[in-house]
Amino acid sequence: MNTSSDNRMSSSERLALGGFSLLRTTGPQLMERLAKKLGQGEQTALFFANTNFIVQCQGLQAGMIKNTVVINDGIGVDIATWLVHRTRFPENLNGTDFTPAFLQSLGTQARVYLFGGKPGVAERAANSLRSDFGIEVVGNSDGYGQARDQDALLTRINASGANVLLVAMGNPLQERWILQQRDQLEPILLFGVGALLDFLAGDKPRAPDLIRRLRLEWFYRLCLEPARLARRYTLDIVRFLALCLRTGKRLDTGHGH
Repeated sequence: MNTSSDNRMSSSERLALGGFSLLRTTGPQLMERLAKKLGQGEQTALFFANTNFIVQCQGLQAGMIKNTVVINDGIGVDIATWLVHRTRFPENLNGTDFTPAFLQSLGTQARVYLFGGKPGVAERAANSLRSDFGIEVVGNSDGYGQARDQDALLTRINASGANVLLVAMGNPLQERWILQQRDQLEPILLFGVGALLDFLAGDKPRAPDLIRRLRLEWFYRLCLEPARLARRYTLDIVRFLALCLRTGKRLDTGHGH
């Protein structure tokens, strides 16, 4: 695989955080960049770097050197970026809002496959994308029984004719899976989307608009799932900030040059 032009950008277009190289961009600019890659057939992985990603995906940095775009997601990343660089990203780019909007912007160009979630979740999410966003979903597989036979799963994805694959397994499972399987996958755009399918399927509620505008959706989710998320938003936040301050502006993998 050739080195992506995204990994030869000037330092002004990227910020180092926790050893990762995060693209500085806006939603419209990112949509344009990804649409261009889709049109050119340049396979690209897109990862949304929230605090959990930075902590959990440390061991995957080397695999993100080529043909990978990592973007900022969440207020925790904003705070750490300010502490390290004394600057901010131009826009918060969370996958739950960005991904459906991007797919919708592609119109008939997008042929989407959904992989991940509990049985039934991907299927309900596919129905939501079709009915609410007018997006063509060409197939789906859950992250349990249908994921056990790896070869059959890859064959099913490739046979679907999808050019966009959404993988919803949480960090770092989805990122590791994409990096390990990308050479065997025919879809051009490979997104790690976390809980997106659960939101689309209606299994998890989004925070009200006001809460999201105030950048407090993390607190809303914590209140709904305290047992699962308490550690992520307490001890792991401390670990995240310590990691970002320790690595500073350094890129451990050498990407982003």
